[in-house]
Amino acid sequence: MYVPGFAAVDDDRARDIVATARSGWLVTGNGDGPPAATLMPILWRGDRLVAHMAKANPHWRAITDGMQALVIVTGPEAYISPSWYASKAEHGRVVPTWNYLAVHLTGTVSVHRDPAWLLAAVTDLTNRHEHDRVERWHVTDAPDEYITAQLRAIIGIEMHVEHVEGKAKLSQNRSDADRHGAVTGLEHEARALDDSTIADAMRRSSPPRTL
Repeated sequence: MYVPGFAAVDDDRARDIVATARSGWLVTGNGDGPPAATLMPILWRGDRLVAHMAKANPHWRAITDGMQALVIVTGPEAYISPSWYASKAEHGRVVPTWNYLAVHLTGTVSVHRDPAWLLAAVTDLTNRHEHDRVERWHVTDAPDEYITAQLRAIIGIEMHVEHVEGKAKLSQNRSDADRHGAVTGLEHEARALDDSTIADAMRRSSPPRTL
């Protein structure tokens, strides 16, 4: 991933982006065919990333233990109109851009079919997503035989993360006035789902001055 200096994020910020996104695309080679990609719920702790996919998905059959893999995590994203920039009125030398948060995790990947491993993985994933709910659902709420049958229908995926690239492209390379205009434009129009989220991230990353 191309990461200019102004858009690079540290490990803590990368982990925050992944935790907020909660899912990622596993991309692996596929012999002589095109690469295979699967979107999965993920949990990243330390240097270990845990996930699972449907057993019916042929992707896992192309994975050999220890092969190199890439997990792409995409956060919020938004179109930035040059009409929002103060510099448009000054000289007109402006063009559209795209702001976004993203993390690439690379490392070695392995497949798990052991029921105990799968149960631990889905329990951890469930607890992660249910922890702040008033009426939490626990894996143990379902009948044992039902959970056992469900585990037979999935394949566990584990990555040992070796390299992390995080990117927060939030107009940090623009002037304060241009960033202020972009934040205001995103909040005012909010035409896409992530517009207000990107506006907030821009404000926190490079707070524009009040004009």
